[in-house]
Amino acid sequence: MPSNTTASSPKKKKGRRGRLLVIVLVLALLGGIGYGGYWGVDAVRASFPQTTGEIDIPGLEGRVEVKRDDYGVPQIYADSDADLFRAQGFVQAQDRFWEMDVRRHMTAGRLSEMFGSGQVKTDAFLRTLGWRNVAQEEFKTQLSKETKAYLKAYADGVNAYLKGKEGKELSVEYAALALTNDYKPEPWTEVDSVAWLKAMAWDLRGNMQDEIDRALMEPRLDTKQIDQLYPDPYRQKKPIMGNGAVDESEGVFDPKADPSDNKRDGDNSGGRGSQLDNSNGNGNSNGSGSNDSGSDSGSGSDSGQGGTGEGSGLAGNSGPGEGFTGGTDAADAVEGVNTQLAGIAESLDGIPALLGPNGDGIGSNSWVVSGSLTTTGKPLLANDPHLAPQLPSLWYQMGLHCRKLSDTCKFDTAGFTFSGMPGVIIGHNRDIAWGLTNLGADVTDLYLEKVSGDSYLTDEKNNREERLTTRREVIKVAGGKPRTITVRTTKRGPLISDRSTELENVGVRAPVDNSAPDRATGYGVSLQWTALRPGKSMDAIFALNRAKDFPSFRQAAAKFEVPSQNLIYADKRGKIGYQAPGWIPVRAQGDGTRPVPGWDPAYYWKQHPVPFEEMPYEEDPERGYIVTANQAVIGKSYAHLLTKDWGYGARSERINHLIEQKTKDGGKISTEDMRTMQMDNRSEIASLLNPILIKLDIKDPNVREAQKLLEGWDYSQEPDSAAAAYFNAVWRNILKLAFGNKLPKELRAEGDCLSVSPLDEAGPDDQIEPVIECGERDGESAQPDGGDRWFEVVRSIYQDEDNPWWTSPASRTDKATKTRDELFARAMEDARWELTAKLGKDMETWSWGRLHQLTLKNQTLGKEGPGVLQHLLNRGPWNLGGGEATVNATGWNAASGYDVVWVPSMRMVVNVGDWDKSRWINLTGASGHAYSAHYTDQTDKWAKGELLDWSFTEKAVEENTVDTLTLVPSEEAEAPDSTEAPDPAATNESADTAEPQE
Repeated sequence: MPSNTTASSPKKKKGRRGRLLVIVLVLALLGGIGYGGYWGVDAVRASFPQTTGEIDIPGLEGRVEVKRDDYGVPQIYADSDADLFRAQGFVQAQDRFWEMDVRRHMTAGRLSEMFGSGQVKTDAFLRTLGWRNVAQEEFKTQLSKETKAYLKAYADGVNAYLKGKEGKELSVEYAALALTNDYKPEPWTEVDSVAWLKAMAWDLRGNMQDEIDRALMEPRLDTKQIDQLYPDPYRQKKPIMGNGAVDESEGVFDPKADPSDNKRDGDNSGGRGSQLDNSNGNGNSNGSGSNDSGSDSGSGSDSGQGGTGEGSGLAGNSGPGEGFTGGTDAADAVEGVNTQLAGIAESLDGIPALLGPNGDGIGSNSWVVSGSLTTTGKPLLANDPHLAPQLPSLWYQMGLHCRKLSDTCKFDTAGFTFSGMPGVIIGHNRDIAWGLTNLGADVTDLYLEKVSGDSYLTDEKNNREERLTTRREVIKVAGGKPRTITVRTTKRGPLISDRSTELENVGVRAPVDNSAPDRATGYGVSLQWTALRPGKSMDAIFALNRAKDFPSFRQAAAKFEVPSQNLIYADKRGKIGYQAPGWIPVRAQGDGTRPVPGWDPAYYWKQHPVPFEEMPYEEDPERGYIVTANQAVIGKSYAHLLTKDWGYGARSERINHLIEQKTKDGGKISTEDMRTMQMDNRSEIASLLNPILIKLDIKDPNVREAQKLLEGWDYSQEPDSAAAAYFNAVWRNILKLAFGNKLPKELRAEGDCLSVSPLDEAGPDDQIEPVIECGERDGESAQPDGGDRWFEVVRSIYQDEDNPWWTSPASRTDKATKTRDELFARAMEDARWELTAKLGKDMETWSWGRLHQLTLKNQTLGKEGPGVLQHLLNRGPWNLGGGEATVNATGWNAASGYDVVWVPSMRMVVNVGDWDKSRWINLTGASGHAYSAHYTDQTDKWAKGELLDWSFTEKAVEENTVDTLTLVPSEEAEAPDSTEAPDPAATNESADTAEPQE
């Protein structure tokens, strides 16, 4: 039967006239927007989904109901798994197809087909990584027959929606794209869904940015200084688990065992370190011949000297150094690798960070509390992943319900999904609940490669070479000619250094020891990454959705190979638990903190990753709760090296404290208490520094007036707090003066220009002409970002009032600083005038929220499109509380400003067993259609910390249903098989048909 397009429920008519008027007004602006195009109201409303009546869907086995509540959140009811996932694909495409389409083009390295030549460089890097190729191999060789069937049903549902639609019928963005492009969407394929897991894994890949940053610091800082900027993450904060060890006799992890003393795999503190350490020869500041890296052959010595405290001191200072030296030999030696890594860092910035910036303080919160400590008598589970703010939100709320569970219909689950992927990522079913945070495992390594023609050196001692694997990729460009690139790959992974013009002569003067092979025209840089190996993570999603107890939950987790996540668990029987899954490499040598020599087999990964049976887990711990917030999983004595670069635990420590305070003396935690904890705004670094700041003797009356704001402040960063605004400005300026001005340009924010001593000149300071050096890093990933790593850096030195980090050079208006209090006083002055410029002279008008704003931007045309189009698609700003490394983690980067750059992308509190009393909220809304009632209808409540009711049982869902759409089997032939669609990865063409390379 034909589609029956019925009006939506009367409940949703309120405010429609107002929205229609807004649409008319803003679209009137577009009447003459170039190209002679005119958009009417129908161009915006044409793509709004039908949410009532009936629609024929080819391939359905039975009738499927889609019930939506006041916020447009769908709950799907079907009688078979195939119908459930076919309907999920159809409904997600109704609301979010533009988002889905952009994502699949990103994962395939095909953004240029939609957006033109400006995306060629990004596409080239993504083609080099080969996400799409790996996903294709994963689908063909690794996934179960059952998972493939679910993926096919989902793809068929998407294609049923696409059939007969184009342009404005899909979304307003396609109408805009049609002004400059003849792009038309292709059918959806199973691999389009699988490839999205690679994008997840990329943004959650661990310490690759830290690995690059350490190497980039070497021209300006020596190894001791760099180590000071990466403190021991175990020093202050508790790991997730206090107990547990691998039982070596059984080869399994025992969560109740006392921490063992055995030497862990990959911990080479007693052996050889990387040949690529700072080429002072040893990494210390006096030029001696040994350090903690050991003294085996192949490391530890070089002809360079570190100096003895004379010279340029910290970069940015013009006076004599005070133990902070590098020497010109070291600077000359690292310049080549510095250039290549800076180019890679630039390429990384160019990749759309769909999950968020990759830096300090970023992460997620999840915790679960046993029923013995709750008012419900059953577990309560909270989760709020911290990701990039996006419009629409990365998450999509949804319920997937079999009307009756059976062998052919196995799902009754609800939670947060990704548009473009079947199943539920975070949520609960009728038996268990689960949440995710990023484990932060080190699953990438960078290798310097000695490349000669079409070969590369694999064993320098035995003079062994292997041929590079090459393939050509043709990048189609909207409005332009195709571009061809050649991707070269080692047995470890792709040569990512090929993807930057700055890297053509890579490693010209890389910091290696005397035994390294001849550099000739330089070294390449290859990437080894666990996600470039086909796996079974998609199988894990469906297994989690069906798990009934802790053993089946762990069996599902065993397949969750990439990205590696912290999984927390609770069930209706009262059990709580935790599992760390994932492919974690075992390194025979090195610790993953710096690039390593590809010509030394000692640094290769072992064949097999850490066995799942030996990965940490726990169930029903005696303390009665489990907190994961990206801190270390387990103590240093654990048998395997998971990473050296854990989060520093500011959020986890605060959550632990809040739980302990609430439950002392027999107290119980409620669902509302869990929500309140999620909104905790306390600043840990303020509690450390504020007592010092308020005691400083400030002479300037204007600065003294600002200082008074901090007196009596409780360290809470509420949106209306003037004290929070001033403190965070002081903190930003402390970081800039003490650390930021001493970092190399490759780490500082774009536009941050300093007068510094050039790296390639030696001699007395008064004879060296300073140069202007401007920052090159994208603002969202620049350093110092002010995250909890920087909390620990400052904590480690704040009591040492004469520490050399407190030195800063004189400016036109300020004297040089030599002590902590002098630098703090200068930061307070700089902050006073910065806020005067931003917020006005009258401090009564100051507030943290006016500085700390969230603007939601459409992830494509809302960032790069014409200004009027951005106005159409973007929303905000919202004045927010919270901040960097607080539980309410509305992150900002201190190196570039105060704007919100990552957020709790959703929040949920699951009332385990009494599912209908659970609560949830999304950052934006269900719809990706601009001017839909559900585009940002949850954002105001999200900003205030409110949660929405989360119906799960059929009765509760029915009571809250506003619109019901019925999908019915079509009498027509089935939609085209998704597997017959052109494979977007099939863009590898032979050289004789390709355009000239770039």
